[in-house]
Amino acid sequence: MSRLRRVALIVLILGPSLAAAQQFTPPPAATAPATGTRIGLFGFGVRGGWDVTHGGQMVVGATLDAGDLFSPQVRIRPSAELGVFNGANTYVGSLEALWRFTDETQPAIPYVGAGLALASHDGCGQDSSCPSLWVNLVLGFELHYHKTFNWLLEYHGMDAMRHHRLYIGLTTRRGS
Repeated sequence: MSRLRRVALIVLILGPSLAAAQQFTPPPAATAPATGTRIGLFGFGVRGGWDVTHGGQMVVGATLDAGDLFSPQVRIRPSAELGVFNGANTYVGSLEALWRFTDETQPAIPYVGAGLALASHDGCGQDSSCPSLWVNLVLGFELHYHKTFNWLLEYHGMDAMRHHRLYIGLTTRRGS
């Protein structure tokens, strides 16, 4: 057998097994930052606090990170809250838009926002002004806690600043 044929036979026999041992590692992709409106479930948060204008009523709630409006810095956030103790239980469902001043990689992320809320309470059926549509103002910031979670500290001026709520909670981090 000629030398060329022996080399070809060795390549045919051993070639597939040698090729299978190779692992392809693609180069890092240059990704452009997301722009435009994106709607979806990107995270969630839980929080607790006090309605300081409602006799110190305790408030618990949950939020969703439901997407971006025009930019990753403008977030859509629906939430639901329950106020208990010190009077009739209260129920609030909100939809807010938040402007985040920094990106997700910073240790502190301040934000400001506004939105609308539908508010109700126990005995709403006997109250002609219930449920009510409220205008909300949001001021807060997130503090880096873990690679997947942030602390949340927040103030809500609700019902055109007739109610004031303070919250602390945990929220998921995007892009971690």
